[in-house]
Amino acid sequence: MNASEVVTSPSRNSKTAATDANHFILTFENNRHASELFGQFDQNLKLLEQRLHIEARARGNSVSITGELNATHQARRALDYLYARLQSGGTVEASDVEGAIRMAVAADDQLTLPTMERKARLSMAQISTRKKTIVARTPTQDAYMRALERSELVFGVGPAGTGKTYLAVAHAAQLLERGAVDRIILSRPAVEAGERLGFLPGDMKEKVDPYLRPLYDALYDMIPGDKVERAITAGVIEIAPLAFMRGRTLANAAVILDEAQNTTSMQMKMFLTRLGENARMIVTGDPSQVDLPRGVKSGLVEALQILRGVEGVSFVQFKDTDVVRHPLVGRIVKAYDAQYEDQQGSEQAQA
Repeated sequence: MNASEVVTSPSRNSKTAATDANHFILTFENNRHASELFGQFDQNLKLLEQRLHIEARARGNSVSITGELNATHQARRALDYLYARLQSGGTVEASDVEGAIRMAVAADDQLTLPTMERKARLSMAQISTRKKTIVARTPTQDAYMRALERSELVFGVGPAGTGKTYLAVAHAAQLLERGAVDRIILSRPAVEAGERLGFLPGDMKEKVDPYLRPLYDALYDMIPGDKVERAITAGVIEIAPLAFMRGRTLANAAVILDEAQNTTSMQMKMFLTRLGENARMIVTGDPSQVDLPRGVKSGLVEALQILRGVEGVSFVQFKDTDVVRHPLVGRIVKAYDAQYEDQQGSEQAQA
């Protein structure tokens, strides 16, 4: 056990109005880890209080938790997981606490999720390279990371800030380090330039760099910078504009198509049929942010409809609740999604 439960008792005198209130004290053996777990000025405990509507009061290496029964169990699962993370040499940031809370709540709300056990410890999917280890911060991220491991073609669909592109690149980097693939191929439609890349200055890499910057950022997070540069020079990491993919067979590679909502139906079919022997494809995009000319159907939207039920293909749908950036981003995404759904409904009614 990572923490010993010193006191467990039902309480009718807590500030919570719930009739099934609960109170207990967790004591952690390592004082330094306990201090890191609670955070500077107990900021991590305050985050638990805000998200779970409990009371968490630290004293030395112990924390007293009071609140509604399920919420206190969720708090314990989150703290237990984070303490184990510290014991294994990891760190705990505010984002890690947010992720642990989300997963702890999901342990009650989504009992069918294979990574959870009710009233037990959390088990989160991870992606590891020599430079960095990424742990799932939401149940959807967990499902996505596991889908990347088991399926040859994975669609990660949803709003910005959910980690779908970052995790795709991280997984590709992991496969490359393992020797499971020989190269990484990054592709993205350059809709803003109308695919007329010849008008942009520089060589092919310089022409498409502005469009692939999010993918580069993730690569540099997972692989040392000098190795990224050498891999690009050697062709181990390849920049392949979507317009130039026709006629190729992509074997022994991890292939990522980002911003796929801006592909046409023909482009998407062309891309998907490039899949070769021992290759993995990851397609990411947000159907609510299509930049194609009016009347042109998104290849991503069409693929999501056509490929449902096809063996070897996995679909993971992210929502505004999966946004792992600033909390305000999630609320912004939710507001825009509501507007998008209203517009879609109006257009269908007029059709």
